[in-house]
Amino acid sequence: MRVGLYPGTFDPITLGHIDVIRRASVLLDKLVIGVAINRDKGPLFGLEERVAMVEAETDKIAQMTGLKIVVHPFENLLIDCARDVGASVIIRGLRAVADFEYEYQMVGMNRQLDDTIETVFLMAEAQHQAIASKLVKEIARLGGDVSKFVTPEVNAALLHRFNRSR
Repeated sequence: MRVGLYPGTFDPITLGHIDVIRRASVLLDKLVIGVAINRDKGPLFGLEERVAMVEAETDKIAQMTGLKIVVHPFENLLIDCARDVGASVIIRGLRAVADFEYEYQMVGMNRQLDDTIETVFLMAEAQHQAIASKLVKEIARLGGDVSKFVTPEVNAALLHRFNRSR
């Protein structure tokens, strides 16, 4: 069984994340979405909210593809999380060259920690490549329309969080 781990903060999950999950679904038998607790980032949404959003969005993909998708919060090293969930592959999304430089370093370190776990980079479709959760939150906080970047359910959660309605 090919098990992959797609880690991230998912604060919030975007159409870019969803596109990477959809692309990974054809490569794997099971995909674990690792929702990082990462207290240092000071997420907008709490862990339970982020897990619920990811579960709601990935349930749709699982139903369409037949892929087993599990959402798994984690706070330990990524490589340890991969071992914990039995993943032989770490899935990472790339948007730009700047992402690659950071990810390249991460792969090198992870390979030193466990060279049996591979990292696979997937690029989202062109229309989703510029989407970043950080920018989505900033646009939403300032009253901008983020409906092109997130699902309607996530958009509603952002509007609610910033006490706005549309």
